[in-house]
Amino acid sequence: MATRKTSPDDLLGPVTLAVGQEDLLLDRVVQAVVAAARAADADTDVRDLTPDQLQPGSLMELTSPSLFAERKVLVVRNAQDLSADTIKDVKAYLEDPVEDISLVLLHAGGAKGKGLLDAARKAGAREVACPKTTKPAERLTFVRQEFRTLGRSATPEACQALVDSIGSDLRELASAVAQLTSDVDGTIDEAVVGRYYTGRAEASSFNIADRAVEGRVAEALEALRWSLSTGVAPVLVTSALAQGVRAIGKLSSARGGRPADLARELGMPPWKIDRVRQQMRGWTPDGVSLALRAIAEADAGVKGGGDDPEYALEKAVVAVARAARMRRDG
Repeated sequence: MATRKTSPDDLLGPVTLAVGQEDLLLDRVVQAVVAAARAADADTDVRDLTPDQLQPGSLMELTSPSLFAERKVLVVRNAQDLSADTIKDVKAYLEDPVEDISLVLLHAGGAKGKGLLDAARKAGAREVACPKTTKPAERLTFVRQEFRTLGRSATPEACQALVDSIGSDLRELASAVAQLTSDVDGTIDEAVVGRYYTGRAEASSFNIADRAVEGRVAEALEALRWSLSTGVAPVLVTSALAQGVRAIGKLSSARGGRPADLARELGMPPWKIDRVRQQMRGWTPDGVSLALRAIAEADAGVKGGGDDPEYALEKAVVAVARAARMRRDG
């Protein structure tokens, strides 16, 4: 049994346990393990599994020896929702993990599924905390750390202005930091943030689009209604929706490769490639087609082809969010 605690730096340890409810941080844990595995073996087989995909007996099949002796990364999302029989399978596996397989358990924490959480800790899993950020000070700390990680300087006023402009979504904040560091030379100050985000209707429109293409329909509709109430032009919303869906379609049909290579091929900055990759989960080719048709209808409606532009936009946002979930719901 793996009773020795795995080092936090050992990304290829047998078990990684990510605990918390902050989606961005959970995804980054997965990305770090996958990147380390593929650096060790470019042909690493990655399986990203939800509780309904990991039935009793499935883990044994996935971890059985392969003729090709390939490295594997098995990601189990929402591990607290696994069935009791599957949890037994995982606990048994933790007692004798397989070499060259990295098991990544994403667990929300809390009382549900606590037995699995305790078993993973007892087995010496490498643990990463991914807590939900609830306080403005925590989001400010996150933004500062993002700039430091990218090797850039930003004034305290710039960091605060970014939090004030973007809000509480860590994905939005990380994306904004990445965009600023990509576009701007030198120290990033409050004036730079103001030019990019403060009061810009385009930023508001892209927030709506990001939520819609991620299938977050309630948040997308809330952002839409707020934006329209502050005077954002409807055509900016349809344009942002179209750009978001087209980016997913382009990346899903592109050849695999590093963000820098795909950026050159698709004409997107590398930070955008990473963002769209995160948003692609749940999308199908049919979903992209349906979403683009819905956006085209809305575009016609807001340009004079309909009686109620707001309703046309709401209908399009709902259609895009539903299309984003076709693979998950199908």
